Amino acid sequence: MLTPGMAGRALSAIVRICGGHALKVIAVVFLLSCAAALYLVRDFSIDTDSAKLISGEIPWRKRDAAFDAAFPQGQDQIVVVIDAPTPELAEAATAALADRLSKDKTQFRTVRRPDGGAFFDRNGLLFLPREDLASLMEHVIAGQPLLGSLAADPSLRGLMSALSLALEGVRRGDARLDDLAVPLQAIGASLGSIEAGSPQPLSWRKMITQAVPDRRELRRFILVQPVLDYNSLSPGAAAGNAIRQAAADLDLTPAHNVSVRLTGPVPLEDEEFGTLAEGAGPTAALTLFGLTLLLWLGLRSMKMVLSVLATVVVGLIWTAAVGLALLGPFNLISIAFTVLFVGLGVDFGIQFCVRFRDERRQASNMIAALAGTGAGVGPQLALAAIAIAAGFFAFLPTDYRGVSDLGVIAGTGMIIAFGLNVTLLPALLRLAAPSAAGSEAGYRFLAPVDRFMADRRRWVLALFAGLSIGSLALLPRLPFDFNPIDLKSPETQSVATLLDLMRDPDTTPNTIDVMAPSVSAAQALASRLGALPEVAQAVTLASFIPDDQDAKLAEIGDAAMLVGYSLSPSDLKPDPSDKADADKMGATATALRQAAAGRSSSAAIAAERLADELDKMATGAPALRASARALLLPGLKTLLDQLRTALQAAPVAAGNLPPDLVRDWVAADGRARVQLFPKGDSNDNGVLRRFAAAVRAVAPDATGAPISIQESGRTIVAAFEQAALWAALAIALLLALVLRRAGDVLRTMAPLALAGLLTLGTCVVIGEPLNFANIIALPLHLGVGVAFNIYFVMAWRAGIGGFLQSSLTRAILFSALATGTTFGSLCLSHHPGTASMGRLLVISLTWTLVSALIFLPALLGRPAREAEARGAQEVPGSGQDGRQPGFVR
Repeated sequence: MLTPGMAGRALSAIVRICGGHALKVIAVVFLLSCAAALYLVRDFSIDTDSAKLISGEIPWRKRDAAFDAAFPQGQDQIVVVIDAPTPELAEAATAALADRLSKDKTQFRTVRRPDGGAFFDRNGLLFLPREDLASLMEHVIAGQPLLGSLAADPSLRGLMSALSLALEGVRRGDARLDDLAVPLQAIGASLGSIEAGSPQPLSWRKMITQAVPDRRELRRFILVQPVLDYNSLSPGAAAGNAIRQAAADLDLTPAHNVSVRLTGPVPLEDEEFGTLAEGAGPTAALTLFGLTLLLWLGLRSMKMVLSVLATVVVGLIWTAAVGLALLGPFNLISIAFTVLFVGLGVDFGIQFCVRFRDERRQASNMIAALAGTGAGVGPQLALAAIAIAAGFFAFLPTDYRGVSDLGVIAGTGMIIAFGLNVTLLPALLRLAAPSAAGSEAGYRFLAPVDRFMADRRRWVLALFAGLSIGSLALLPRLPFDFNPIDLKSPETQSVATLLDLMRDPDTTPNTIDVMAPSVSAAQALASRLGALPEVAQAVTLASFIPDDQDAKLAEIGDAAMLVGYSLSPSDLKPDPSDKADADKMGATATALRQAAAGRSSSAAIAAERLADELDKMATGAPALRASARALLLPGLKTLLDQLRTALQAAPVAAGNLPPDLVRDWVAADGRARVQLFPKGDSNDNGVLRRFAAAVRAVAPDATGAPISIQESGRTIVAAFEQAALWAALAIALLLALVLRRAGDVLRTMAPLALAGLLTLGTCVVIGEPLNFANIIALPLHLGVGVAFNIYFVMAWRAGIGGFLQSSLTRAILFSALATGTTFGSLCLSHHPGTASMGRLLVISLTWTLVSALIFLPALLGRPAREAEARGAQEVPGSGQDGRQPGFVR
């Protein structure tokens, strides 16, 4: 068995040999680094499929997988959301875009319209409440003269002719001008918007029915399954760009009164990675500058700084290569090893170099100074590296694969970092030959603080006991945010669109699905679940069979008999010339003024305003009339097409539903789906918890976002709890084997428990909730903090006191600052989850440092060999013969 003394001698020999053969060591490391770098350049990849981050063997994941297998068309989707100011424009834009996308087989596997297409175009009126349908048909019949005239001549000329005919009726006394108030105001407002610079298309449906369209009429959806490239950092980026380009080619842009936005699983993941990468370059440069500055302040030698940075870079390359070789592509969590490695790897370099400064002033030559450093600090670094690695490897048995991979890579990285700091770093220092001059590495001015803390240690311990009790009292109020949307940037289009959809109970994605053995069983289950107070509605395949069809078809049939022929004239007039349109607009303006003469009603005022607009159009440039056509005619043509199709409605039964629609609700094996919508704010965590609990009480096998969100939360929290427990046990066992005293193990672990409590208490005070991202800081806190405690406890066991004035404190302080700089860079991330991780890591590191520098010395008290240590003025970096030991018996 390797004894502590043997470890110190072995490491001293290793450091001496590497320092004596510096060029050979550097050459070998350089060649290995080049090979690793070439391997990374060739094979480096990130698997951005977040579904792989949690083990597929967990029961709820198996249920999700079974549902996905039954209804694969609902997976890996891009949800295209089209908004327009009029129902006609929304429909026309959606139809055109869906048609364009369906022709692109290289980018899209499937393109579907869940709220449109031939079935809904023909039978959509049957889904209206009977009274709403009756009212609509009355307005269509009343508008038959206008609609029939426009169907025969759907142009500006035809619209002006229809208006002139109506005004002639007013002139003869067959009609009242007030009856024309609505169309006069609507057409005038639309034309007036051209001059105002914000063109607004005319809503023909609103004008005819005189009903304000609701959000569902102004918003349409296209569901797209793209061809994904998981070797790309953004697998759906090419498909998303193709959709945006198609929309631009079709003039479906805000400038043309149409908004096309993308959301759904694919854009959410792509834009999340984009948010993570946003600003990464400047942040990395700023972090490197801050790290270099702190290293220089701590080491006061640019040669040492460059040696430490070179060692960290080599370690980073090696760790990445080993991680890629062991686990394959990195995932969105395991890639965070880069930040952790830099933050923790720098600590070893600082500890080595600070001790080397002491040894360099005392030793006769460079090699002796390196050997003394290896003997003095090498065993402590070895113990710290193994303890930190044990903390990381504790992630291995968890079901959270993303963090499990991170544990493997980061744990391996700590071993690599230690190896390089006792081989490459001594070689670099030997070659760089930093000057032996310089002040002592310790802080002599803190000697009075050391004495005060030794004399008043009970006060210090009482203070921290009070803080611990206060933190314990706050723990029940510690919030945990299990909603993954809160970890995404609301500035991205996909998240902003998703939040918008969540505000509408009819479009929220936070729904629950249940599978029943058959369609009839699904309907029975829907009746039970739909009666729950937490459920707003239950949808099945039967929901697409309208009720009261006979009465509704009769209403539609009556309207078709009266207006159907006029909507489909056999003789269409040819398109007029621009001059014909201008002449007709001028003539209509004259007729409007004549009709309004001597009247002061709202209709007369609207007629005068419309006359003014028509005069401007008639006498203006052709571009004005082109703008008028763009605002008035497309909606008219869309409405006429919709009416022609909708008046041909036919009975709907299960047997004549569209196959695509049936596949959305009935699996190939006959199992049927029930979709449930929550009652209340679907983005409220409390609402989702109650909704999921109520449904699962009736249907335990239910799946869907509200359930998977909570189950993934439980899985992740359990994984971190398990990792923290295993890390604590592994570190405690390691310390017991090395320190061989239960009391010393407790002294080393106590500051970790204290810092953890104070970290959680601080989160409560400042309102920083735990979430799936920042909870990673808690197990990492064990690995980071144990290193600082090991350094102090081992020095204390060797009879060394006066910690605050020692070089050890200097090394720990600047190590913590360097680590904090690296972790703190995460706070600058545009990604809310990553920023929250950075904040919690900084809070944890701060309390870890406070616990190590203030609480631990007070807990330890005066060292066992204090009399000898104080008599000889033995403090690390004092320049005396006493040196900070490594492993001690």
